[in-house]
Amino acid sequence: MTLRVAVLVDGDNLSPVHAENIHKIARRFGQIDISRVYLNAQSHSAWHDATAYHLIHSGTGKNATDLLLAIDGIEFALQRDIATIVIASSDGDFVHLHRRLREHGVTTIGAGEAKTPEVVRKACSKFCELEALSGSSKTGAVEKPVSEMDQQIRTIIAANSKNGAGMRLMILGAKMHRQHGVKISESQEKTWRRYLQSKPELYDLDEAGQNTNVRFKPQGFSRQA
Repeated sequence: MTLRVAVLVDGDNLSPVHAENIHKIARRFGQIDISRVYLNAQSHSAWHDATAYHLIHSGTGKNATDLLLAIDGIEFALQRDIATIVIASSDGDFVHLHRRLREHGVTTIGAGEAKTPEVVRKACSKFCELEALSGSSKTGAVEKPVSEMDQQIRTIIAANSKNGAGMRLMILGAKMHRQHGVKISESQEKTWRRYLQSKPELYDLDEAGQNTNVRFKPQGFSRQA
């Protein structure tokens, strides 16, 4: 009998660059019959393009994503014939969920980044680190074209930078909101600093401070679609 697997992803915590590796992990344990990613569906996230996942809108409340993911996990353990549940998140809040699912006889697989707390790694049946998997498959990988949002950011920086100094981070955020309706608080990273730091191949950012400047790296934007 083929063992059934459910994949539950904390989309507020993990980037969609891990989408395929999460499924690779899950397929080791059986057939993926449930594949869900939880996040505020109104946010600007590339998870919307991850067609292998059913996007579940968790709302905007505090810890809404964690709570809904946990509720569904318990439901699958009690009411569905699920042998393994993959919980993809680097968040330390899922320790109790791993433990409770295992009490019900479910094998739980944690999938997270290097920053995942040790207490989570010990709570699940098995933990898989996502960076390690991504690193092993870099050779021959096809680079994704720069997103529309990053092209918009580049245009604004180019128009407001003098002598390559870049522009104020605070002004960039205001212009992106005014010109393109982008509210960075609705994104996975929550702040402009975190968003820009998540793409070191595209942006060069000053140390934190009141007058922080950001510059774009022309070589990174050479991968335009």
